[in-house]
Amino acid sequence: MKNVNWGILGCGDVCERKSGPPMYKTPHSALAAVMRRDAAKAADFARRHGVPRSYTDADALIADPGVDIVYVATPPDSHRELALKVLAAGKPVYVEKPMAMNHAECLDMIAAAERSGQKLFVAYYRRALPYFLKVKELLDSGAVGDPLSVEVRYFRPESPGDRDPARLPWRLRREVGGEGYFYDMAPHTLDILDFLLGEIADARGHKANRGGFYDVADTVTASFRFGSGLPGTGAWCFVAPPSAAEDSVVVTGRKGSVRFSTFDFTPVELVTARGVERFEIASPEHIQGPLIETIVRELRGEGVCPSTGISAARTSRVMDEIMKE
Repeated sequence: MKNVNWGILGCGDVCERKSGPPMYKTPHSALAAVMRRDAAKAADFARRHGVPRSYTDADALIADPGVDIVYVATPPDSHRELALKVLAAGKPVYVEKPMAMNHAECLDMIAAAERSGQKLFVAYYRRALPYFLKVKELLDSGAVGDPLSVEVRYFRPESPGDRDPARLPWRLRREVGGEGYFYDMAPHTLDILDFLLGEIADARGHKANRGGFYDVADTVTASFRFGSGLPGTGAWCFVAPPSAAEDSVVVTGRKGSVRFSTFDFTPVELVTARGVERFEIASPEHIQGPLIETIVRELRGEGVCPSTGISAARTSRVMDEIMKE
């Protein structure tokens, strides 16, 4: 493609700042059409972002001849269905994370991409952010030596909306978002670990509901092993007291350790015999921008996107293993 024209299915909150603007701010890229079931909201998004066309029907946007690639920004329960439609229409697709409701659905999507000969990208955008590229640089350069262990901890309090059973957000409705906040937040960490340290070969875990605010899990622990043999552990809790809030990943090696966060973007901290080095790396204005740029470059034949259906399916497999008791 010389120029890449995007269409969005589900132009909700995530598209306002994280992903929508880079589609029309990236060179050789434009946002041609958006879709949302609420006609007024779809038209309002289009007006504010300078998008020529808005739809209330997904099939109509997919069929739009002015749309070259479709971004599926709906909740996970519709990812597989919509991605299959886009691929069947002969267009590449960019799917929000998690890629689908489970690993089996991911495999269906990969097979459809292979049949159609079209690209399948997934929004694990941390793979393209300078913050995590710095962590990868430190690990790949041997700054901490041979890795010995990985420890993940993500604790946060519940939000007020989590306490109202009648108005739970879609992320806490199993039939729409999977197993709660774990399915929404944990895959970002699991995927970036795949990027930094290689494929996680196997995993197991335990889940519980300790807060009692909703039906899905609010606390999850896991142990996992990378293909290299490197062991790791993880703990996620979404009903922790504010005093226990934590967002950390620590990779310990023979020469030291590197600590970073998945969501807070605290300074990357390298601890070795030479002392402590901290690297403050700001996030871009539009956090999906760097990954979207790699997609545009790949479609123009100028580069390669680091987040594909193949890599994203590995993360879904690990989540399935952790949640299988």
